Amino acid sequence: MTFTPRTWVVGEVVSAAVMNQEIRDQFNSFFGAWSSYTPTWTASTNPAIGNGTIVGRYMKIGRTVIGHINITAGSTTTFGSGAYNFSLPVAAANAGASLVGTCQILTSTNRWQGQIIISPNAASFAAFSNLTSTNTRIDFVSGTVPDTLASGSQLRLTFIYEAAS
Repeated sequence: MTFTPRTWVVGEVVSAAVMNQEIRDQFNSFFGAWSSYTPTWTASTNPAIGNGTIVGRYMKIGRTVIGHINITAGSTTTFGSGAYNFSLPVAAANAGASLVGTCQILTSTNRWQGQIIISPNAASFAAFSNLTSTNTRIDFVSGTVPDTLASGSQLRLTFIYEAAS
């Protein structure tokens, strides 16, 4: 991962190890593998993944974070109640603006599109989608909005935001 470069001092003798860390390793991190993290999935009554899967991946380049969460419900997954929230891999900056990402909800019969909102200084975010196929106003995604989730349903969430540090 990239980090804040050091401040150089006039007359400093630079070793190969320092050059490798400050230049080579920083440059290589732009092309490195994404990091895994385990997102926390919460609601008023928390869902439980059971035998489903929840996968979080992200890459941090400087203070820019690109991430993705994929949840696939299993036969023992419970969906809780209330609006869903998902943890970020690192806290968002207090940049004075909310950021928007994408959301897809896949059920056995439908595919819904939506968006996510990351608020300034946030550690988690919420997802929004149409209320129903005929009511295109958006509301928080839950176990029943925009569709009833069941085994095999998926939530796919993709985001880009500025990290706090």
